[in-house]
Amino acid sequence: MNKLLLELRQLDINQAGNWPIAFKAAALTILFVAIIVAGHFLVWQEQIETLENIKAQEETLKDTYLTKKRNAVNLPALRLQLNEIEQSLRALLKQLPDKSEMEALLVDINQAGLGRGLQFELFKPATNETIHAFYAELPVSIRVTGSYHDIGAFTSDVAQLSRIVTLNDISVTHGTDGKLVLDAVAKTFRYLDEEEITKQTKDK
Repeated sequence: MNKLLLELRQLDINQAGNWPIAFKAAALTILFVAIIVAGHFLVWQEQIETLENIKAQEETLKDTYLTKKRNAVNLPALRLQLNEIEQSLRALLKQLPDKSEMEALLVDINQAGLGRGLQFELFKPATNETIHAFYAELPVSIRVTGSYHDIGAFTSDVAQLSRIVTLNDISVTHGTDGKLVLDAVAKTFRYLDEEEITKQTKDK
């Protein structure tokens, strides 16, 4: 070991051609490994990362292509489906009143309760509507008293109105004289006119 260390100390870098074959081989091996390591960190690592990114993009593009290809193949069916959706939407819109019909709808809700012999203690439409993409929502706070069967019939009558009305936040409690008290929020809906839809679009 001491002899080997002594020989290493005596090596002259300027006389590398005269080194023993074993030292030449060891030096070349170390130099080769150093070049490989330096090449990996200085050149190849960046290229490998670039290649991986390109492969990921290729997969994304393949998925996008397959999705568009499927859509292209199913285009007639998709158009038919879109047409059916538009027809369903038009049918639903017909169930929504316009501004001029909202008051009549509120009267219908009130009459549905009175027709079942219920007593209204509260019937309060909200001061502001909630505006959505193509319709407006108006909550009406109601409180009625009556028998169990009359309240049940009232909720059924509301559900069967020609216009869409939903009962939300329902609470039933015991009142006086054995009657029940129904607290609920009846939500009524109307479609927006062209002017309101245009304003909505501009605001967005």
